[in-house]
Amino acid sequence: MEEIQFHSTVEASGKRRWLYPLVRKDKFYRYRSILGYTLLAFLFAAPLIRVNGHQFLLFNIIERKFVIFGQVFWPQDYFIFALAMLTGLVSIVLFTIAFGRVFCGWVCPQTIFLEMVFRKIEIWIEGEPAARKKLDEAEWTADKIRKKTLKHGLYIIISFVIANTFLSYIIGSNELWAIITAPPLEHIVGFISIWLFTLAFYLVFSKMRELVCIVACPYGRLQGVLLDKNSLAVAYNYVRGEPRGRIRKQDTDTDSKKGDCVDCNLCVAVCPTGIDIRKGTQLECVNCTQCIDACNQVMDKINKPRNLIGYYSEEMIENHKKPTFTTRMKAYSLVIVVMLSVLGYFVASQKNVDAIVLRAGGMLYQEQEGGYISNLYNGEFINKTTNTVKVDLKGADDDMIVKWVQPIDSLEKESTKKGTFFLLIPKDKIKQAKNQVKLKVIENGEESYEIKTNFLGPIGKIKK
Repeated sequence: MEEIQFHSTVEASGKRRWLYPLVRKDKFYRYRSILGYTLLAFLFAAPLIRVNGHQFLLFNIIERKFVIFGQVFWPQDYFIFALAMLTGLVSIVLFTIAFGRVFCGWVCPQTIFLEMVFRKIEIWIEGEPAARKKLDEAEWTADKIRKKTLKHGLYIIISFVIANTFLSYIIGSNELWAIITAPPLEHIVGFISIWLFTLAFYLVFSKMRELVCIVACPYGRLQGVLLDKNSLAVAYNYVRGEPRGRIRKQDTDTDSKKGDCVDCNLCVAVCPTGIDIRKGTQLECVNCTQCIDACNQVMDKINKPRNLIGYYSEEMIENHKKPTFTTRMKAYSLVIVVMLSVLGYFVASQKNVDAIVLRAGGMLYQEQEGGYISNLYNGEFINKTTNTVKVDLKGADDDMIVKWVQPIDSLEKESTKKGTFFLLIPKDKIKQAKNQVKLKVIENGEESYEIKTNFLGPIGKIKK
């Protein structure tokens, strides 16, 4: 009868199988630790960094304000933000095609926090996998209560810190500090939000763990669609490793046909998602390289070459080919270069003060004294800076007159104002019913840039 294969985190009975992965520290683990702690330092420090008076990174959905690397994006700039997100998505696709799920194992905050913070606390308090499993299965004693209370207490504290950091990216570090220092009743929504996020992060890192990567995250499914035979990913070199078999003292020369894999199952024991990498590429694999480090240590002990498990493509394993930069990778790279160039242009051409001018709806032209034709306009000005700015409009031609009905004068920092004005143009300058005219935006008394708008005049040429 064929053996039924169950999910790596599911028992035959259907219950969840709790994983107790070993940790083996070698070259890749050291690299991941350096990168992981660097990213953690950046994550906690970024909300405190100010560039041009703005928070370094801010994603304020409530006020529709985004700040990336100190550059402010308001609703009028959402096309730039959308282009940046699209560029990031295409970049992830390219990296997946080239290197598999490398983002998950090396950069994803879920993996970094779980492996570099929460897992280490668990090992420090409860010991190695065998000791942790024994403790979980044991009856409740004073020692078990003490260890579980200490562990989960630290989990809650760290989750609270993460929740506050997360909120600082959404509402801003200054607003978060106001919530923290003020009585809870003055910021009841913010106070509740902090504890809801704390609970969410606590459950993710104490209970869900690898299920976030296996079940909740769609990236694993995306990987299965994008990978091909030239994609580099963490893989088992079955050509070199099979047939696998344990080393015995009584082995004869006929046993020399065995592969390099000694079937120690250490690669399974260290896997944080519980898979056997020797069964091929699987969507549960997050490319964390723990199996590479564990296998390399075994190879060192039995005097075999390293990297029985390593970064390989199918072409490298089957046909012993070197990694190649395929046509598909070149095409994606070209798309990314084009998108980054367009994005760079739009970011570089951003203005400190945005002006939007539209003709008043339902209004026709009016004839004014002195031989002028006027149109009524509504103007909106957005100050993206952290300073007060005086703004005005003037016609691109000297004979055009801007007459304010509802003047704007000055804009406070990071504020928006609306105003109403008449634009007057001499009759003899109007040649058709619909004309395109230019206005100059004045910032603090200096001309900044020009904007275009429509101007309606009488049908046909006007006689003097």
